[in-house]
Amino acid sequence: MNYKAICLTISLFAAAPAAALELCGELRQGEILVGNVGDNAEAVVFNQKTYPVTEDGYFILALPRDQKAKGTLTLQYPDGKQAAYNLPVAAYDWDIQRINGVPQSKVTPDSSHDAEILREQKDVRRSLTFMQPGDDWREGFILPVEGRISGEFGNQRVFNGTPKSPHSGTDIAAPAGTPVKAAGSGTVILNGKDYFYTGNMVIIDHGQGLQTIYAHLSKSAVEAGQKIRRGETVGYVGSTGRATGPHLHWGASLNNVRFRPHSLLDLNDKTCRQLSAGQTTD
Repeated sequence: MNYKAICLTISLFAAAPAAALELCGELRQGEILVGNVGDNAEAVVFNQKTYPVTEDGYFILALPRDQKAKGTLTLQYPDGKQAAYNLPVAAYDWDIQRINGVPQSKVTPDSSHDAEILREQKDVRRSLTFMQPGDDWREGFILPVEGRISGEFGNQRVFNGTPKSPHSGTDIAAPAGTPVKAAGSGTVILNGKDYFYTGNMVIIDHGQGLQTIYAHLSKSAVEAGQKIRRGETVGYVGSTGRATGPHLHWGASLNNVRFRPHSLLDLNDKTCRQLSAGQTTD
């Protein structure tokens, strides 16, 4: 990995010495970070979630949309000791987007859609809590389709006057039938069809709990369990599910934490900070 290093002073719990920690990426809501523990730490804990560490000391960490201004990152060691670091996280100015003309049954679905929605929720939850060893993510990522950004990650949508949950991905408008590329190499863990909200959807696992999501496809071009390389065709732009026109909903999740997918595009070229001290406890 090619990283550019700069120094950042981090406030710490105590002056007890600990091995250096390198953290690469923007400390801002909705971003993904790459870290290197530089020693024998075996796991990283953040927001009560545990992130694995590769054999050569690398890990990835997601900052959620609503991450608080101060977060605590803790390294765990085989001997039971821990080293803790305070991370100052900048806020992002999320936008509110109003969309009219969506069929009301898609905004507030009636009970006849309960089984359909439950199937979708179970499939997505199972896919986004998938945690297997692997480092395909270290190869890096590309944009899955070129087009106008019609919906940003984190922005809240108001459908026909009804506020909904913040947007969990980025919408890229493109002509129907445009090939959608795999943003990164990995394994297809979901090839879902005819979901209520997301229509036809593919989810690719890139290792260490990192997945990318491709929704509203007119059709997919892959099967569950298939190995896929970055740039290969996943499916085709469509408007299936809850969509007002052809576009790709591109999402990203790490350890079931959604984050801004465009943050993946410079994964191997993020600015790095050296955290040189922390608190060690038994």
